[in-house]
Amino acid sequence: MTSNRGVVYLGPNEVEVQNIADAKLEAPDGRRIEHGVILKVVSTNICGSDQHMVRGRTTAEAGLVLGHEITGEVIEVGRDVEMLAVGDLVSVPFNVACGRCRCCRSQDTGVCLTVNPERAGGAYGYVDMGGWIGGQAHYVTIPYADFNLLKFPDKDQALSKIRDLTMLSDILPTGFHGAMQAGVGVGSVVYVAGAGPVGLAAAASARILGAAVVLIGDFNAERLEHAARVGFEPVDLSKGDNLGELIAEIIGTPEVDAAIDAVGFEARGHAGGEQPAIVLNQMMEITRVAGSIGIPGLYVTEDPGAVDAAAKQGSLSMRFGLGWAKAQSFHTGQTPVLKYNRQLMQAILHERLPIADIVNATIIPLEDAARGYASFDKGVAQKFVLDPHGMLAA
Repeated sequence: MTSNRGVVYLGPNEVEVQNIADAKLEAPDGRRIEHGVILKVVSTNICGSDQHMVRGRTTAEAGLVLGHEITGEVIEVGRDVEMLAVGDLVSVPFNVACGRCRCCRSQDTGVCLTVNPERAGGAYGYVDMGGWIGGQAHYVTIPYADFNLLKFPDKDQALSKIRDLTMLSDILPTGFHGAMQAGVGVGSVVYVAGAGPVGLAAAASARILGAAVVLIGDFNAERLEHAARVGFEPVDLSKGDNLGELIAEIIGTPEVDAAIDAVGFEARGHAGGEQPAIVLNQMMEITRVAGSIGIPGLYVTEDPGAVDAAAKQGSLSMRFGLGWAKAQSFHTGQTPVLKYNRQLMQAILHERLPIADIVNATIIPLEDAARGYASFDKGVAQKFVLDPHGMLAA
């Protein structure tokens, strides 16, 4: 293995590619682990969740190596790994999960009980998620490899579709989870809040699940134009503050069967300032009685940059009584990627889900990561895929 390099968070709005420690078969506390593998990172994506940290909107400390969307090639195998071999090409769920605790056994791998001493749930390169080193790097360590990793059945085929398959680590299963939890099915009318990559993945998921109409709302004109190009109904939120009326202009009624919040806690209102609960309140207003709301958008327990003291602790001014009165169902939390990634892989390999084109995947070198973060923060209609070893460009 050559020396390792990775994307390091230095402070608000500042990241840099630096030399970092070589990947080793070690847990964050320094214990040797034999259930893990070391990957040569083939592709690793910049995520909106990373952007929250980079903006300084979490308690992330300087020095954190970023990156939880990882696809890689196995180059070293721990003694206890039985189902993977050097040379295998694999997708890495962003959840770090042991496979043995009560939650993992029930497929709730987003809240594994053992991989993070601070709280339920672990992830690579993310604040308060167990200290696992991120994968926006040349090499990365993956624990509990037999349980966590999805091996692609044909390496050459997988490499030919790597722009699509790289989305299996997070945003595609996350969007799909949002659609499933919102109860999307054949003939559903669906509203997705947010035309960023996760919102587009949720819209694509709704479509493959049989939705009749998929509306997607945003203030960003470039993202709305792209959403329209890939077949969704754009809702321009800048045209009015009554979402139901905007929806009625398109489908003739102000309500939908299912709603998906792909925005999260940095939501903004028409006045231009942050209103962290506005999307959740709008979801309750526009979703039909006894409908469901999926919430894959990120909400945090601590937000140093929040607009008020309550929001800094994750407390939001929700109209929960409205949702209760309408008998609506809500589902939140990190996506259990392993619940969906194999099926979604099959959909990609068999030409049913061109997710790279839908989210406008754009490949850039790892060394250009800072530029990718800056562009993404400006709201470009792109999903940046980092190419650490030049394999995607080749």
